Amino acid sequence: MKEKLLKKENIIHIAIIIIGAILILIPAFHSNIWFDESYSVGIVEHSFSEIWTIGSNDVHPILYYWMLKIVNIIFGTNILVYRLFSVLGIIVLGILGLTHIKKDFGTKTGLLFTFFSMFLPAMLNYALEIRMYSWTIVFVTLMAIYLYRFIKQQNIKNLILFGIFSIASCYMHYYALACAGIMNLGLIIYVIKNRKNIDKKMIRNFFIVEAMQVILYIPWLIAFVKQALRVGGGFWITIEFPQILIDIVNFQFKGSLEETIPTIFAILLLIYIMYIIIKNIKNKENIKPGIVPLITYVVVIILVALASIVSPILYARYLFTITGLLIFAISYFLAKENNKVIIGMICGAVIVLSLMNMINNKIENYDESNNKAIEYLKEQLQPEDIIVYSRINEGGVVAALIDTNKQYFLNIDHWEIEEAYKAYDPQMGIAYSLEEVAEKANGRIFIINSDDLELGDISQYKEVSEQKFETKFKNYTYNIRILEKIQ
Repeated sequence: MKEKLLKKENIIHIAIIIIGAILILIPAFHSNIWFDESYSVGIVEHSFSEIWTIGSNDVHPILYYWMLKIVNIIFGTNILVYRLFSVLGIIVLGILGLTHIKKDFGTKTGLLFTFFSMFLPAMLNYALEIRMYSWTIVFVTLMAIYLYRFIKQQNIKNLILFGIFSIASCYMHYYALACAGIMNLGLIIYVIKNRKNIDKKMIRNFFIVEAMQVILYIPWLIAFVKQALRVGGGFWITIEFPQILIDIVNFQFKGSLEETIPTIFAILLLIYIMYIIIKNIKNKENIKPGIVPLITYVVVIILVALASIVSPILYARYLFTITGLLIFAISYFLAKENNKVIIGMICGAVIVLSLMNMINNKIENYDESNNKAIEYLKEQLQPEDIIVYSRINEGGVVAALIDTNKQYFLNIDHWEIEEAYKAYDPQMGIAYSLEEVAEKANGRIFIINSDDLELGDISQYKEVSEQKFETKFKNYTYNIRILEKIQ
């Protein structure tokens, strides 16, 4: 009887993973990219050492780019494969509910963890991003899992795995770095406080692992400081109150939906979780396994908010990297409730939100308008033509998708981006004026989204064509003007 029940539970678990994966994959099969993704696509065309050098001039660590580089080596330049690699990260996260969470915390917690990992609206959105988000959440979650297992079992295997996923998280994203710092500091305090109950050899091994993490991160410290100074000098993120608070609350539940309903649902769910926590505290239940990840999640937000006093880096999207902690906390506390009706209503609401989000993504991702600008450029461009843009959003997409013609980003405002934008080499170079570009041109000049550029700067050219394309995907606009030399 027990074996039949176990088999049934495993079938349900696997079914959740499969259905969730199908839901995510429905809007995944497209070749559209936006600026952030174009950076990933561009940088992996370089060697591992070049990725390190170029990436150190950006605002993120480079481990994800190295991982994507391996995918690039195996499959070549393939946007669909890159995207499916990100989807795989979310599927792995869902599988952790079956292979790890269930083993450590029981079937109910494991099932709920897998369900939220596969069905929260945010999971679909970031499973489809050719960025570091989906694999960062996996590494941070594994770091937390093996931290818990080391404390419970105090064996070398769990300690080493904790160290591996900790340093991996540090090289994936800076929110993950903050999370790893909090977890390592907490573990150091725990080991010192409980040193009399821990084997001396294990304490020595622990500090070796901690030292190895520091040693392994030292090579990136110079890049980290350089990036921090660049961000400190001004960053694109702006913080608006109370919107930032709303974004933090509804982020995991919103996806691409309007925020009212997801926000209300998120607030009600969090209130219910708080009710469960208070009830368990009153009953003197041990709820540390659920409280610690939740506190860690909140402390990361607080630290980032404090850092934002100097430079704004508090951004809801970045919270995705540590969302595994929140998912676990929600799953852990819901599993302590026996009210199947309420849990069913919560899961049902998440499914509805997720389906609505999937439909929105499907409509946006497969719209016919998305490919027209790139198709037009490919049809019109001749070998000697060059492309110019002063807006990098659409420009980065063109640089990543068209490698047949030389391109120039007009750095009119003299941003300090030359080294970071080498990700788009060799097709994209940096110029500072239209006149500078004209001197290098042998054929026509295609100007994209630079309506403010006056042709008087290059009087030897005349405008012969203008086309405007608006995409459903990310609402990008491509205003393309074609200039040719006056005979």
